[in-house]
Amino acid sequence: MKLTNEWFSAAAEAENGSPIFISGRDKMNDFRLSKKYNERVEIYWKYEPHYNGMPSEEDGKLMNRVLEVLQPAFEKNQLAILTGIYTGDSERTLVFYTRSTNAFQETLNTALRNFEQLPLTLYVENDANWNEYQEMCEIKPFAE
Repeated sequence: MKLTNEWFSAAAEAENGSPIFISGRDKMNDFRLSKKYNERVEIYWKYEPHYNGMPSEEDGKLMNRVLEVLQPAFEKNQLAILTGIYTGDSERTLVFYTRSTNAFQETLNTALRNFEQLPLTLYVENDANWNEYQEMCEIKPFAE
C-alpha cells in the first residue's frame, strides 16, 4: 500500500460557535479496506485559547514541531496513519489509525522524549470501519 500525503482542508463549528479547522487526508481507501488498521487513536492537546479559540503563534509552532516528529515516526513503517487534524475551540486533535496500540504508545513515548511534558490525552477506540474518517470526509468541501 502506498501512502500519499494529499490533504484537504475544511471548516466546521464547535457547539459554542468557535471555528474548527480540519485537515483531512485523502486517498486512504487501501488502508481502510485492508482491515489492518482497526484501532483509532486520538491525541488531544488542550491549549490556552488565543484569538477565536485558536492557539497562539508560539503554541502553533510547538504543535507543528511535534507533528513533524510524530507523523514520520508512525508512518515510516506504517505502524499508524495520521488521517485527520482538528484545530480550534482550545484543542488540537490528531487522529491516527493503527495496527497496534501497544506499539503506538511505545513509538509515541520515544518520539516525544526530547520535548518537555506536553498536555496530551489519548483516546483509543476500535473503529475497524473507519467511521470517524468517513464522517470527516463527508465535510470535505468538494469532490475531486
